[in-house]
Amino acid sequence: MAGKSLGLPPALFALTIAAYAIGTTEFVIVGLLPTVANDLHITLPLAGLIVSVYALGVTFGAPILTALTGRIERKPLLLGLMALFVLGNAMAALSPGYAPLLVARVLSAFAHGVFFSVGSTIAADLVPENRRASAIAMMFMGLTVAIVTGVPLGTFIGQTFGWRSTFAAVAVLGLVAFAGIAILLPATLKKAPPASLLDQVRVLGSGRLLMVFAMTALGYGGTFVTFTFLASILEEVTGFAASSVSLILVLYGVAIAIGNVVGGRLANRSPVKALTGLFMLQALVLVIFSFTAVSPWLTIPTLAALGFLSFANVPGLQLYVVELARQYRPAAVDVASALNIAAFNLGIAAGAWIGGLIVQSSLGLGATPWVGAILVAVALLLTLWSGALDRRSGSFVAQPAE
Repeated sequence: MAGKSLGLPPALFALTIAAYAIGTTEFVIVGLLPTVANDLHITLPLAGLIVSVYALGVTFGAPILTALTGRIERKPLLLGLMALFVLGNAMAALSPGYAPLLVARVLSAFAHGVFFSVGSTIAADLVPENRRASAIAMMFMGLTVAIVTGVPLGTFIGQTFGWRSTFAAVAVLGLVAFAGIAILLPATLKKAPPASLLDQVRVLGSGRLLMVFAMTALGYGGTFVTFTFLASILEEVTGFAASSVSLILVLYGVAIAIGNVVGGRLANRSPVKALTGLFMLQALVLVIFSFTAVSPWLTIPTLAALGFLSFANVPGLQLYVVELARQYRPAAVDVASALNIAAFNLGIAAGAWIGGLIVQSSLGLGATPWVGAILVAVALLLTLWSGALDRRSGSFVAQPAE
């Protein structure tokens, strides 16, 4: 079979469809921040908290809810999560003001966190060992395709018909994802034994895993200092018309999709080596964007490079934490995966919050890229340290490449 020869069984596509819906609701708000701020009569940094609150919902919801739902069979669990996702986005579409919108976003975030923590381990188990990073990348491809198509289209819908219409459209996407899981996912999926409370606490007691969680939060979150306010940067700093933002987000999303696939292939051989190079380039490009943001012609290629790098680290980070958890905390791999999803979103929340502080300060929008670069540089240092510990202990075996 073609799917099996590629190491990508049909069940992976069900996960990808759901990830597409979730990715759209997570990132579409970035293109709509100026629209939401104007409609609700709030400041841009306050609108930016919509991103932070969602990310915090994932951060705290992922590990807690993953642990609480450990005994539920995988397929019913994923169907329940997509039902919650649809409810949250329907509430967002009907929310009359800022506070109800925040509540609706938190509900969607709870579904997001558990889905990706459980989905990552399912994706890795569906394929041979040497294709696990690629399988995780395939699932996360739903996020990247959402950025290519869902975010620009959702931004266009929001600018044309109002931002509430965007969330209504996302709720419909959630129904499609629900159907995809019901049809494509097997009724019986391998499920790790539920972790005990002690096992879950022990994950947080592992210095090696905490180091990777920090790498994830800083390396992935560093870009969000800028990305959260990208629409405003393009309009106010670079000088693009609001109508051009959707098209630029398409380019950014295409670069993200390519980077996600390339990053997965690089991580199959050696996650640490791949992450070292990617973080180094990511920090460099963020610094460069600090200077090129004032020029429309220079902004486009810089954003293409930044898009490529911003998601290329995702498969490697997720594979690395799963592999280390199997060595150091084998009874709680799902919980470790959930905590890394939490770390991704803690990075988003912190990046958006720090970006808001920079925007409010005398530094302004133009300073957000180099501030983000500082966070990524710290992630790079942690990656080098973690790699050195791996070599010293000889405990981590990189995946063979074929």
